[in-house]
Amino acid sequence: MPHSLFAIPATLLSPHGRLLSLHRPQVMGILNLTPDSFFAGSRVASEKDLLARAEAMLQAGAAVLDLGACSTRPGAEAVAEAEETRRLLPAVEALRKEFPEAFLSVDTFRAGVAAAAVAAGADLVNDVGGGTLDPAMFATVGRLRVPYVLMHLRGTPQTMARLTQYEDDLVLTLLRYFRDGLAALRQAGAEVDVLLDPGFGFAKTAAQSHELLRRLPELQALGLPILAGLSRKKMVYGPLGLSPEAALNGTTALHMVALQGGARLLRAHDVAEAHQAIQLFAKTFPIGE
Repeated sequence: MPHSLFAIPATLLSPHGRLLSLHRPQVMGILNLTPDSFFAGSRVASEKDLLARAEAMLQAGAAVLDLGACSTRPGAEAVAEAEETRRLLPAVEALRKEFPEAFLSVDTFRAGVAAAAVAAGADLVNDVGGGTLDPAMFATVGRLRVPYVLMHLRGTPQTMARLTQYEDDLVLTLLRYFRDGLAALRQAGAEVDVLLDPGFGFAKTAAQSHELLRRLPELQALGLPILAGLSRKKMVYGPLGLSPEAALNGTTALHMVALQGGARLLRAHDVAEAHQAIQLFAKTFPIGE
């Protein structure tokens, strides 16, 4: 195991003063405020349910809670910005009140939603569009001075399944995409903490996602921490002939591969199991605090 896998320490600073250390890998727990997310078990039914799930995730080892109010599964129906905001803001406010020290992320590609969520207490913007779905996003995160997840995507959630043909090498394509995105962030004045998300399953076949996972160490050339969103996705359950509901074991297996590839943040539905994978990984490949 090359020591270079652990050579990219990072600490994210929230505009509200909260810190998230990624010197060791961490877990981001998924909380979906949508009725149509691909994994039914992740859908939050009420504020009471939200607070109970959040508490359980934090106790199980989640370092971040990621709130999404607009499904981005392949072919998902578009949701109006007003509806996304209506779903999201009360949840951010409730979590901020109940868990004042928790590091909260908002999964949105809209600058207006991101700004409202940060004003309500969110600490991180997790943008599946990587700035491509809202031209105001980069300037907005720069103004807010909020940490930002730059994800690779082609097209939109509605069209991405048809955009899996790449003329160049897949990893080289992502490196160029991230290079250009980081340059655009700087040009927009967004001197913020950035994580890179390869976008497993987003405009990528299962085979392409597995190739990308195998070659994850190559993305460390950019010197930034990597977020891996593998949990219960088609690249896990498809090759096994299973459903998302039966994909926990496969998810854990691929989480270990992602950790060996240098991932610092695992975005997961099942926090306890992801945290256990990190604990065992750290026993095998000790990482300094």
